[in-house]
Amino acid sequence: MTDSKDRILLAHGSGGTMMHSLIKEVIAPTLNMSQLGDAALVGLPSLKGLRLAFTTDSYVVSPLFFPGGNIGDLAVNGTVNDLSMVGAEPVCLSVGIIIEEGLPLETLREVLSSMQRAAQRAKVKIITGDTKVVDRGKCDQLFINTAGVGFVYEDTDLGPHRIKPGDKVLVSGMIGCHGIAVMAERNGLTFDPPVISDSAPLNEITGLILKEKGAVKMMRDPTRGGVATTLKEIALESRLNMEIEETALPVPGGVKGACELLGLDPLYVANEGILIAILSPDRAESILSLIKGLRIGKYAAIIGEVVQPTEGRDSMVIMKTPMGGRRIIDMLAGEQLTRIC
Repeated sequence: MTDSKDRILLAHGSGGTMMHSLIKEVIAPTLNMSQLGDAALVGLPSLKGLRLAFTTDSYVVSPLFFPGGNIGDLAVNGTVNDLSMVGAEPVCLSVGIIIEEGLPLETLREVLSSMQRAAQRAKVKIITGDTKVVDRGKCDQLFINTAGVGFVYEDTDLGPHRIKPGDKVLVSGMIGCHGIAVMAERNGLTFDPPVISDSAPLNEITGLILKEKGAVKMMRDPTRGGVATTLKEIALESRLNMEIEETALPVPGGVKGACELLGLDPLYVANEGILIAILSPDRAESILSLIKGLRIGKYAAIIGEVVQPTEGRDSMVIMKTPMGGRRIIDMLAGEQLTRIC
């Protein structure tokens, strides 16, 4: 009998520990990939003072439509956000669509129209693409791939190498909304108050705060695996601890109620319209004020800070509870919810 360890499982796409192992142990070394962040940066001699940022992502969302969006605008927003997290100004996108035979043309038109509206909102252009049609039962209606190009100024320096103890940890909005919205639509569930996906472009936020030179150390968008997994990634890459306050986490009532009902932890639920930023402590409050001044950032909050790890121990994410306790937060293990992006 073939061992399950020799085959791909759904958990390999969760954004958690199994996906990280797959990328680092199989995909990256085989393809000789050295940059594993949200987007890759490439220096081009002809672009004086600029670097090229490039990213690609594929979307296999089920269902195609969910409260707050659909697979089309999600694809645009997700690629714009991956560029934005490395400090790039997104410029243009490509779109590849794989369509299952039998998909209603009206569904395709609605998805494409939402992509165009999302591109206009993010101020990017969709400039090229590809279309394939496959047999019934081979695609589950519609899959979308988007690739994006942007430019980063040479004096923009983001990454784990810049993070130091005392830096503040900021989240730009409510957490857990996208994953719960997709899950609810998929399973015919309703919550009061209703949960709407947070899918949105983040380049409005990043373009604003990156003007504050030196204030932002690193950024990530906590998609699959949620806030917990993203914080753990940052901790490991920086070799420092992240210490967060549970009471500071902006969790909307609908998400909190849904998670209590379903036995989920909001920290591990996917997001598609918020970012985590590590900020210089002397500039954190001013950056928070800038973000809260935007409609998309009205629920932004500083949720913790970076601390020195205990000697001889791996970097950790530690959450301080309202009762004064402390618990270790790790990456998502297994698969909490499949096909959310």
